[in-house]
Amino acid sequence: MQFQVNSRRLGEQRCSILSSMTTKQEPTESKQKSRLLPLAQLPRMFVSRRWWWTTLLVLIGMGVTIRLGIWQLDRLQQRRARNTEFVAQINTAPLELDGWYLPNAAEDLQDRPARAEGSFDFSQQIVLVQQNYEGRPGVHLVAPFVVGDGDAAVLVDRGWIPAHEVESGDLGPFNDAGQYTVAGSLQQSQILSRGRETIVDGPQEEWYRIDIDAIQQQVPYRLLPVYLLEEPPAEIQEQLPYRVIADIDLTEGPHLGYAIQWFLFCLILVVGYAQFVRMRSGK
Repeated sequence: MQFQVNSRRLGEQRCSILSSMTTKQEPTESKQKSRLLPLAQLPRMFVSRRWWWTTLLVLIGMGVTIRLGIWQLDRLQQRRARNTEFVAQINTAPLELDGWYLPNAAEDLQDRPARAEGSFDFSQQIVLVQQNYEGRPGVHLVAPFVVGDGDAAVLVDRGWIPAHEVESGDLGPFNDAGQYTVAGSLQQSQILSRGRETIVDGPQEEWYRIDIDAIQQQVPYRLLPVYLLEEPPAEIQEQLPYRVIADIDLTEGPHLGYAIQWFLFCLILVVGYAQFVRMRSGK
């Protein structure tokens, strides 16, 4: 009988302990569920003494990322406008080069189709070194093309030849003598960055860029402020020099992707900061 009483008491004590543990766990679980601050209280918390300075920094970060996104959208619009102008430029009628006169400034004639009638002066021909064609090293032949009454000329990039052809020293086989009609696209002078002047120490045959003002010092003609990139023939090129095509980029660039990226950074900053404040203020 005594053993039964003790067993009953032991069972009652176990039930009491389990009940007490359950009672203690319920507030803990309820407290865990209430750790996040209600969304309705966030605006007031953002400007509280505890968080106002952090909120100010976040607002500055938001302003910076949004401004950078808008800047990239502006760059995108500028790129699209430039592409539109370029398409209109290459579709205009070829400009006749018959003298010194040009209808527009040099920078406004970039990639404008043009043609000229006259003759090359191969005694003044230069080579543009370090030029590759389909992965092969070589040079470009550049010669003044005399137009009009013979007192003006336009430099013409005639195309590419392999480097070993220059080493022979005989460029005669690549010259087109007599009257000639040349067509291509106008290109701007290739000057050094930041407006630095090319130093020329006497006439030279090898050049690294078509710097018209510098080349002018060694030719007897008045050079046009643009040069002509001779267009390739419609058929497959079989004879040197090989004419090259101007690099044309009509893509919109990475600006739209960059803009989306900056706007996403702003969104992540806002959501992350709000979640951080909810967690820290709900404790």
